[in-house]
Amino acid sequence: MSAIKLGCIADDFTGATDLANNLVRAGMRVVQTIGLPDGPLGAGVDAVVVALKSRTVPPAQAVAESLAALAWLQGQGAQQIYFKYCSTFDSTAEGNIGPVTEALMDALNTRFTIATPAFPDNHRTVFKGYLFVGDVLLNESGMQNHPLTPMADANLARVLQSQTKRRVGLIDHKVVARGEPAVRERMAQLQADGVGVAIVDAVSNEDLLRLGPALKGMPLVTAGSGVAIGLPANFGITPSDQASRLPAASGLQAAVSGSCSLATNRQVLDFMKQGHPTLAVDPLRIASGADVAAEVLAWAKPLLARGPVLVYSTADSGGVKAVQGRLGVEEAGALVERTLAAVARGLVQLGVRQLVVAGGETSGACVQALGITQMQIGPQIDPGVPWCHALTEIAGNGGLHLTLKSGNFGTDDFFTKAFTMLA
Repeated sequence: MSAIKLGCIADDFTGATDLANNLVRAGMRVVQTIGLPDGPLGAGVDAVVVALKSRTVPPAQAVAESLAALAWLQGQGAQQIYFKYCSTFDSTAEGNIGPVTEALMDALNTRFTIATPAFPDNHRTVFKGYLFVGDVLLNESGMQNHPLTPMADANLARVLQSQTKRRVGLIDHKVVARGEPAVRERMAQLQADGVGVAIVDAVSNEDLLRLGPALKGMPLVTAGSGVAIGLPANFGITPSDQASRLPAASGLQAAVSGSCSLATNRQVLDFMKQGHPTLAVDPLRIASGADVAAEVLAWAKPLLARGPVLVYSTADSGGVKAVQGRLGVEEAGALVERTLAAVARGLVQLGVRQLVVAGGETSGACVQALGITQMQIGPQIDPGVPWCHALTEIAGNGGLHLTLKSGNFGTDDFFTKAFTMLA
């Protein structure tokens, strides 16, 4: 196998797929691994995205897992490292964006990198260092109510500075608009001033494409998935349909949703309005000891032959807080994840070969329950969300078509659109 060009470390599973999707659209052949691989990859690819579940674990654990991923990627000959976090920059007060960034910089012996979660295709933009979600600041977007990583501040420099010992600076929109020479000049000035990490403004894809050439040769890039559109050209790669080609799809269809985001709430409602069968999972019933997964599978079995079904635990922020108050934040989340993962595995055993999973934590639990270790990245459904193909023992020789959707991503008709696309 030839050395890979870009080695990526993602802090959750849907975020990894989001990044891989943008790289594929820009022409790279990409494999996503679920966790740290045991050995070298078998297929020749341009980029590898190692998907970790490190966003909300203790900072020391996130650092250790990220450094292990770095070592493996270096062993595959990666020419540049990309640390990918969420386009809403969400983290706890202690990290983990800052601690992981610092650890990777130390390991790569680099004094400077950039940071920007901008992803204009999904309405995440950075202006004067402030992160906007659509037309509102991050802390007014609903993210202030996130059950695990509430974001009360849209000032990225302030958020990151609280998590890192290195000085944080800004490359603003006026510099980015002037292109590569101006960006490089600003980076040199910031380094001379002792800045270690620079937040970068970007309000359009054109900004990201102007930024891309200035990042050529930078040992470490940290960003959401948006910056990825400007990096493949640095390696002489151009867009190609071949990069996203997957095996033909077959089998039954189902969706599993554990996200409580506003976008996923709308998607669940739209799926219901289309007349498809849906079933809500009750965390309190799971906590009471009921075998909810078995009940769900018994419900789904006679329905699957007629079309896609949806199993969900989606709720509004008030409902989530009520359950957390009864069970505790971590226990409530873990109970739902384990149940939905068991449901996903059972659905595949019933013949589902086209599976949509919504929510980062849910996606992580489901792919682990399915025994998936690698995924080939295919065509985009919505910005940041592609179909993938994975080989797993319980799906047999034909494998499984799978999409892992970040809670905040996708249009209201995402679930029905995804299945129609494969057909």
